[in-house]
Amino acid sequence: MRNIVKTAAALTAMLVSAPAMAGWEPTKPVEIVVAAGAGGASDQMARMMQAAIQKNNLMKQPMVVSLKGGASGAEALMYMKSSDGDPNKVLIAYSLIYMLPLSAKIPFNWRELTPVSVVAKEFIDAAKAASSPFKMGGTGSKREDHVLTVFMEQKTGAKFSYLPYKSGGEAATQLVGNHTESNVNNPSENLEVWRAGQVRALCVFDKERISYKTKVTDTQSWNDIPTCKEEGLDVQYLMLRAMFLPGKVTAEQQAFYVDLFQKVTQTLEYKDYMEKQALKPIFLSGKDMLKFLEEDDKLNASLMTEAGFVAK
Repeated sequence: MRNIVKTAAALTAMLVSAPAMAGWEPTKPVEIVVAAGAGGASDQMARMMQAAIQKNNLMKQPMVVSLKGGASGAEALMYMKSSDGDPNKVLIAYSLIYMLPLSAKIPFNWRELTPVSVVAKEFIDAAKAASSPFKMGGTGSKREDHVLTVFMEQKTGAKFSYLPYKSGGEAATQLVGNHTESNVNNPSENLEVWRAGQVRALCVFDKERISYKTKVTDTQSWNDIPTCKEEGLDVQYLMLRAMFLPGKVTAEQQAFYVDLFQKVTQTLEYKDYMEKQALKPIFLSGKDMLKFLEEDDKLNASLMTEAGFVAK
């Protein structure tokens, strides 16, 4: 069996605010924008939300998933930036909102958008190299997977040859096909190949093991995966999953989506997804959410600088 580098736990948070005010709701289909390719964790989460909203009649208008992973996700960021005042577009954001502007110098700042909710923070796994260089797959270049590969080199002295792919789904396929020897991935992106016995989960980037003890494979639960620190690799990382509207929307429009995503978290679809993908739900209030975003931004900027990935 091949080594798998990431099968992660996650914390899920939603912005808790005032209930949505009566008087505004979407009058046309809502586009949920994914800054990645098909089959990745963001795509899967978007489709879970789409199904939960539709099945539970949480919104009159349909929700349409729009994949905009071009230019390593810059396509989605610039698309949202150019959509000021449009309340019919919602971005599923992850750590690239901090990293991509630094590595590619694109004119984007997450503060220009309207934060709705933090929906997940995912912990990342790692493998120790047995030979040098070790082929490591991940999503995108100079983003969280690549940064963590550099940090593993610094912590262990091992050498990795990092191979960037368009999505976590592609990274998983390449691992199974022996084109890489390990990968950095989200739980949902490696789950099926792990369950099928085609890859091996090594460790999780968290200070404690994942809590879920229901068997995922014939022999293992998420809780059976040791932390990377237990395996001698003291590295921790949380990957953001958050919802943003474009800038310059009204408070009434923002409140509608806060209320909508709160309702999503109460659905069976959401709760089932959280357990299957090893995500741990929590709730944050508005100011705490903004505080988290600012602190997470500083952390990612520091990691990018240490890895040498900030464009001059």
